[in-house]
Amino acid sequence: MKIYTRRGDGGETDLFGGSRVGKEHVRVEAYGAADELNSFVGVCAAATSHDDLRAICVKVQRLLFDLGGYLATPDARRREKGKLPEPEAEGVEALERHIDALETELEPLQRFILPGGTQAAAAFHTARSVCRRAERRAVELHRSDPLSEASLRYLNRLSDLLFVMARVENERAGVADVEWLGRER
Repeated sequence: MKIYTRRGDGGETDLFGGSRVGKEHVRVEAYGAADELNSFVGVCAAATSHDDLRAICVKVQRLLFDLGGYLATPDARRREKGKLPEPEAEGVEALERHIDALETELEPLQRFILPGGTQAAAAFHTARSVCRRAERRAVELHRSDPLSEASLRYLNRLSDLLFVMARVENERAGVADVEWLGRER
């Protein structure tokens, strides 16, 4: 199979199920943001030296790939026929378990923190901000074509997990999070 088809050269793309839309369509923006997020989670997996964090990243990537398929397929019957899984509450609950476990390594936050620290922590912070964008795109799509509650909750909770993972990277490296001091500089 060739990697290029030339079908998108005019600014349109195929959704799973056959319909064509402009590449700027809200649905394309939503699944494109999920794909971008998946790539950034891959950067996190490559950046971390911790097997437990890498394993979480791989699980997240698999679910994000499923989420992208869900977002790219507007027809529920087509999703069912293609065996495209719909996001489920179990995925959200798994993220919450990871957050709770990792937070045991951290001191409670007293202030906002700035993104950064180690290279791996910075990668997780970047993925967190990309996750927020993916969430905004999914919410925008949801306003016109309702999505499952679990899909929106998953993206919301995932950004929390990525934030915690960034803090854990810094903690394990002995690098303090940089607190935002407001105008105190």
